[in-house]
Amino acid sequence: MQPRHVSFPARLHLLAAALAALAALASSCSRSTPIRTLLADPARHENHIVRVRGEVTRTLGILGYGVYRLDDGTGSIAVVTKEGGAPMQGAHLDVAGRFRSAFVLGDQTVAVVIESQRRTVAD
Repeated sequence: MQPRHVSFPARLHLLAAALAALAALASSCSRSTPIRTLLADPARHENHIVRVRGEVTRTLGILGYGVYRLDDGTGSIAVVTKEGGAPMQGAHLDVAGRFRSAFVLGDQTVAVVIESQRRTVAD
């Protein structure tokens, strides 16, 4: 049995398709989740790593620990940080961390993101 010959244009087509698939996968991994989506179905996201993006509206920090409120326009959520303290109010951030739902009371969900990664973004 002889090996099949694949033409150069066919190889280019396969390479382009593979690169497009890789780019799509990379962009989906870094996409943020609307806070409203997390709060609307907390059980679905419980204990998962999530990414949220928004503006810091309230902040409290002490001895390197911090808590701040992040608002993305669809809702707001508390973010807890164990190092680096709390960011400045008004900062625009992209945050990755573990989602934890404290409780649901009626249509209100109390939840936090335990920060594992934070970066400042342009508005």
